[in-house]
Amino acid sequence: MSRDGWANFFLGLGVGVGVGLLIAPKSGEETRDFLRAKADEGKDFLKQQTAGLTEDLKERAEDLKARSNDVVARGKDILSRQKDVLSDAIEAGRQAYRDKVEPTSPAESA
Repeated sequence: MSRDGWANFFLGLGVGVGVGLLIAPKSGEETRDFLRAKADEGKDFLKQQTAGLTEDLKERAEDLKARSNDVVARGKDILSRQKDVLSDAIEAGRQAYRDKVEPTSPAESA
């Protein structure tokens, strides 16, 4: 529930209790019981909302964890491929250096 939703809930609860007290032709004890029951209803409502929010947050956390694991796995795969490409390039450079620096064999010069 959004911030405005909570504010509206509590505003409605307060207005409802106030109007109920003004128009209710009940004794003091009946009114206290009524208020107690309404307070319990409000408490139960808040517990339900909190439980729902908790479940929603757990689901979102699990989804975020799965996404982050996927991103990490893709990152590792990309790094591994880049490492292979770099290793191949280094080996090609070494081979080119050896071909340039090492004298050619007599069979090759003939």
